[in-house]
Amino acid sequence: MQHLRQSAVNDTRADARAEVRREAEMTTSPNGINLIKRFEGLRLKPYLCPAGIPTVGYGHTKGVNLNDPEITEADADRLLAEDLKLYEKSIGEMVKVPINQNQFDALVSFAFNLGTGALRSSTLLRKLNAGQPCSTEFDRWVFAAGKAMPGLVRRRGAERRLFESI
Repeated sequence: MQHLRQSAVNDTRADARAEVRREAEMTTSPNGINLIKRFEGLRLKPYLCPAGIPTVGYGHTKGVNLNDPEITEADADRLLAEDLKLYEKSIGEMVKVPINQNQFDALVSFAFNLGTGALRSSTLLRKLNAGQPCSTEFDRWVFAAGKAMPGLVRRRGAERRLFESI
């Protein structure tokens, strides 16, 4: 009997590890991609974002130079897809509990906007991994220079609503 009980415990642990592995392989859904696109906006010509970082497409920054040529919308979609892979992998590594697709998408959008370091050190992630209610934590990430920014309020609200939806 003890052997059967231990076998059941081992099976449960294996199932939990498999669930986490599946989440590590999650990708952003079209709904999540559209959320990111809506808030990032599309700029085909390189520009300086409000943080002073050369940016192009849907918030792509890696290797961008202000003297780079204009890109196409297809280029912007390809750059976004490449960028999302990094955020998806990071979310898969950081989140230790089962989450649904909408929660995953909301976290990818959050990390895409603020960086994975912000999510990694956030109370949002700590509470999520502890199994505690955490969606109100999105509302704390709306400030720049000590002021609530309307665009960030809208984005965090959309991310929170997506996170809370089934």
